[in-house]
Amino acid sequence: MAVPKYDDMMLPVLICLSEKPEGETATPKELRDFAAEYWKLTDEQKAETIPSGFARYMNNVQWACTYLKQAGCITSPKRAAFQIAQRGRDLLASGIRKITQKDLSAYPEFQEFQRRTRKPKQVESLTAQEPDSHSDSPEDAIEAAFNSIDSALVTDLLEAIMQQTPEFFERLVVELLLAMGYGDSLEESGHVTPLSNDGGIDGVIREDKLGFDSIYIQAKRWALDASISRPEVQSFVGALTGTGATKGLFITTARFSKGAQEFANAQHTVKLVLVDGDQLARLMIAHNVGVSVRRTYEIKSLDRDYFDL
Repeated sequence: MAVPKYDDMMLPVLICLSEKPEGETATPKELRDFAAEYWKLTDEQKAETIPSGFARYMNNVQWACTYLKQAGCITSPKRAAFQIAQRGRDLLASGIRKITQKDLSAYPEFQEFQRRTRKPKQVESLTAQEPDSHSDSPEDAIEAAFNSIDSALVTDLLEAIMQQTPEFFERLVVELLLAMGYGDSLEESGHVTPLSNDGGIDGVIREDKLGFDSIYIQAKRWALDASISRPEVQSFVGALTGTGATKGLFITTARFSKGAQEFANAQHTVKLVLVDGDQLARLMIAHNVGVSVRRTYEIKSLDRDYFDL
């Protein structure tokens, strides 16, 4: 028997978590061990690896957790800990024998996850077929897989940030801007303002290496489903005006309301940029802040010029 795929691993993951006492969590190792026992995996099957060298069954359990979490069936209240949600209990109670992406597509959160990982023409048929349709070209399949990994990483990054302190978040924002090319070094070009009496300014960074201008930062580590409204943005603009600043960055783990975005776009005396949680995580990925490269793939094609000599 081949090593069960990630969708085969979703049911045992839910069963394992459902057997935990109310409020308790399970570690990734507990889930892997339970899944291996559930499927009666042999030592040979456990030893099978994917190209990166990671055990295939462990990788499949990891992806099962990722998809279940995106669908709101399980949660990760802290690092390396999973807990079943009521939605997961309801899914088990339905008597389902195998969980697929099509089943998870019934949940709005998972539909949004799929929208982020698919091209527009693919989104239209997500509820009608499995996302990994054989009609996709190899390049489309690779792109879809990459986008799935990327979108899952966005969620993981935001959850990891929420488990840190507000002070950590403020420093992270300054380090991200440095990684993006602003300033020169954390010691000389960027700093986090004192926690007390910061006047609504959480950090300052030079816009360029010579320091001709500075960008003033407000960093809000708010709940991921929270919405920052116009009054909060207005207050930040007031703080900028009070310091004589002309450029401000309001960056958060949450979202901005339509009113907040319209107010920011309407500013003329102050250049104001809003960055929400999704943008923040994607900037971290793009500039290698809080992430590391696990594996690199190269796609090569025939060099026609070489053969047309």
